Amino acid sequence: MDQTRQPRDRRPDALGHLSVLPDELICVILEHLSSSDLVRLSCVSSVLYVLCNEEPLWMNLCLRDGGQFEYKGSWKRTTLYRQNLCIKIDECQRRPLHFDGFSSLFLYKRWYRCFTTLDGFTSDGKDLERRNNQSLEAFNNKIDEKKPVLLTEVASTWPARYKWTVDQLLSNYGDVSFRISQRSSKKITMKLKDYVSYMNCQHDEDPLYIFDDKFGEVAPALLQDYCVPSLFQEDFFDVLDYDQRPPFRWLIIGPERSGASWHVDPGLTSAWNTLLCGRKRWALYPPGRVPVGVTVHVSEDDGDINIESPSSLQWWLDIYPLLDDQDKPLECTQLPGETIFVPSGWWHCVLNLDTTVAVTQNFVNTSNFEFVCLDMAPGHVHKGVCRAGFLAVQDGVNEYLKNDASFEMNLLNYPDMSRREKRLKILEPFKEQNGQHNSWNSISGLSHAFKCYNQEFSYDINFLLMFLDKGIDHYNTICSPSNILGEREIRTWLHKLWVLKPTMRKLIWKGACLALNVEKWSACLMEICTHYNLPLPIDDEKFPVGTGSNPVFLISDYVIKIFVEGGLGSSLHCLGTELEFYSLLAKSNSPLMNHVPDIIESGFLVADGTGYRTFSWDGRAMPDMIANSSLVIRKYTADGFPFGIWSKKQFELENHGVNMCSRIWPFIVSKRCKGDILANLRYSLSKNEVFHLASFLGEQLRHLHLLPLPNIETHLKEISEERNIQEYSVGHNKLPVETDLMEADCKGFDTFKKWELLIALLDRRKKNIKNQLAQWGDPIPGFLIDEVEKYIPHDLSSLFDFRMGDDGSLECIPTWIHSDIMDDNIHMKQCCPFDCFNECSSHTSLKVNGSHDACGQGDTDSRMNGVNDPSDGENVVVMVNTTLSACNGITNLKRWCPSHILDFSDLSIGDPLYDLIPIYLDVFRGDMCLMAKLLEHYNLPLITSKLNHDELSSGLPENDKCKRLSYRAMCYCILHEDNVLGAIFSLWKELRTAKSWEEVEEAVWGGLNNYQHTDL
Repeated sequence: MDQTRQPRDRRPDALGHLSVLPDELICVILEHLSSSDLVRLSCVSSVLYVLCNEEPLWMNLCLRDGGQFEYKGSWKRTTLYRQNLCIKIDECQRRPLHFDGFSSLFLYKRWYRCFTTLDGFTSDGKDLERRNNQSLEAFNNKIDEKKPVLLTEVASTWPARYKWTVDQLLSNYGDVSFRISQRSSKKITMKLKDYVSYMNCQHDEDPLYIFDDKFGEVAPALLQDYCVPSLFQEDFFDVLDYDQRPPFRWLIIGPERSGASWHVDPGLTSAWNTLLCGRKRWALYPPGRVPVGVTVHVSEDDGDINIESPSSLQWWLDIYPLLDDQDKPLECTQLPGETIFVPSGWWHCVLNLDTTVAVTQNFVNTSNFEFVCLDMAPGHVHKGVCRAGFLAVQDGVNEYLKNDASFEMNLLNYPDMSRREKRLKILEPFKEQNGQHNSWNSISGLSHAFKCYNQEFSYDINFLLMFLDKGIDHYNTICSPSNILGEREIRTWLHKLWVLKPTMRKLIWKGACLALNVEKWSACLMEICTHYNLPLPIDDEKFPVGTGSNPVFLISDYVIKIFVEGGLGSSLHCLGTELEFYSLLAKSNSPLMNHVPDIIESGFLVADGTGYRTFSWDGRAMPDMIANSSLVIRKYTADGFPFGIWSKKQFELENHGVNMCSRIWPFIVSKRCKGDILANLRYSLSKNEVFHLASFLGEQLRHLHLLPLPNIETHLKEISEERNIQEYSVGHNKLPVETDLMEADCKGFDTFKKWELLIALLDRRKKNIKNQLAQWGDPIPGFLIDEVEKYIPHDLSSLFDFRMGDDGSLECIPTWIHSDIMDDNIHMKQCCPFDCFNECSSHTSLKVNGSHDACGQGDTDSRMNGVNDPSDGENVVVMVNTTLSACNGITNLKRWCPSHILDFSDLSIGDPLYDLIPIYLDVFRGDMCLMAKLLEHYNLPLITSKLNHDELSSGLPENDKCKRLSYRAMCYCILHEDNVLGAIFSLWKELRTAKSWEEVEEAVWGGLNNYQHTDL
């Protein structure tokens, strides 16, 4: 009897030692290889040939780099085409090879998902309530916003109901590029015609779909085809400008088998989703009930949330059939024209049963506002509980809730809950009360596990806030990267709500107490006002203003600022330095005094357990409550400033970190300026007003940089021993050591010590610069991040031209640096235009390439915020003539003039060039003509050596290259403690494809190399 010969198993011989690994793990490893390596590896053996030619592998490789692409029929061909390798590979890759003797269940399941049809999902369990317009009218057009619901007639009158078919969209918008679902950390786009071509021929297990939050910008006519349903028109984010609010609306187009995996909508917002064509299958779980197969990660360092979930199709095929009826989600099939409402906190998963087109929007309204604010609060426990229920906390939490009155503090201080990332898995062993163990993927124990973990969970704001760590300093703690708004944007949003929605202040106050802990700072404000007999705040003044990192209140004619940023040590030095600066300003009789706010009071707030007490302090001497603290303070003289500028720099060098003292806060009370900040007036300024602003800033920078610095009272030996500075000695040109300085002139000795501190701080930033830029990421190009260490000088002291003068002192000396002259720290007032503009001609013109005023004030198209002012030279003449008449009382026309520089709490010392960075990038938005006007009135040296035109080439040796102003400015941007490069690559988007840092330097700062100051 003949027996059929079985093919031999190829796997052991073809994989060798790798055969011990499962196919799934081998595929994961292969994802880390380059396309060239994959092609080479596929030639090693038959099994590796199969694994290295898997389409999902090449799909991930293709999408890794982001950008726009055109699908070429297969992901391998598309990848090789994008990398210009297709021609070389095409000759030997005409037809795929086939091998017997190899089978893989993992690859078979993947193949099945690629080619399966979804006919079995047509049935509808009718779990969700459906409502038409008639039923809505019976309920006064209201719905229960805690439950999902299907609305059947909301879109019946929309033009999109008949215009948003794939064919019509292709006809009208075929050449428009839309964003693709986030399969990469980088932006991916396809032209609609290319995407439709891909959609019609693909067989991916998780197909790409269009998910574009910017469709209203690239195709604005689409916004006219639909309107927000009346039920959902209340949106608290409407108070923000479009570019300030988080992404909130999306166009969604996807083929059969595509869809969104399990997730909770960002920031606990609610959403509505209207389907225009095709069918969608929805599955939903209530808040706190994590779907089977989903893993929730909550970082205990910053509260960042990451959800791991199988694809929508994989969950429906592999997990859903195993669930008991009581464990299955709410389900429905959405039909064309229907709108589904998804409440805050609900888990949902969507599978496209056909090719679909839909539009969706997320929103914040009265119903979910407090939940959104709670999610913005720093910390991690409450974020996990909102999404995963009691899975987010330790076992036994139910007993805490029932029996422990101090549940909140006990839970949040649990010793095992610090310094680790919590993994909240539903597919983990669960210990039942009888001591037996069941696995979460053991269906028999699943229902009991859900009951145990969720029997007392409630998606109620009063319940959830018990998990909020109220001991966290909201102004001092970094918000989660997954927050829909950043720290500054949160403050801006809540303050705008407070001002623009006065009838809803009770609700807004509750939300602000959750997100910002405003109740605490309001109590501090009341104590300060009472102690100094200041006017008590009216309702409009009870809310902190601004986007800074410290609570600031505007009370009648006063500004009250409470220092919290960086902890007690940093706050003390911010206030101490500001008070020292004002003292020097008064002694020197500088004209800058006329353009800084007057200080009324300053001191400390101390929490004593029952409330707050106020202690006055002028910056001198050592307050008793500080002397008794654990802060390390350098030696100081009795009449000096123990927390002045040099102590501040030494404190920064020690890198103490945040001293989370929660009972002492410095504060300052200053005179309130009349008018408004530039940030609120940017769009309304005329060209003349903008140029006058540039002149004003140049004059005030000149006054600031001419101010004398306080002496360094600590000897170098004491600094070296107490601060350990010598370990930060820089580069090849080390600053003179103590024995050399003993023989040096006193002026040189003092200046060397000043620079040593500054260079040491820069050197520390340099050591981690590549990792820091990588952490900031987009839009900083990855290629430039890799090259950054080659660009910045090895020896940072070469950025400063150290040369001895005839008197033995260094010609290059540091100056006071404001560090934060941005549009929210420049105050404007309305004044007589004649007084403003006649000052503009009182200084020598800037010389650029030997000519005066090369920018041409009357002809240059100056910009504020990138918006061209419509006025031209002729209009300027008319405007000036009108303003002259205004001064004679003929007309009431007033102009905006800069009056004050605000907020000196970030004062530093260093290269004066450092102050130009925030002005040029934030105030001028990269307009070099405005920078030229500033420098014309600044008229101080920015460098000691002069280079001729030939020496300005990029091929200079390092020490000579550092003499270029543009190079020094670029290095300071790279080494800046803030993400200045993000601002640069946002303003100059074309530089994201730059081939070198020299190219970026020339485009951004090249104009500085023409600067020449006149003799003083």
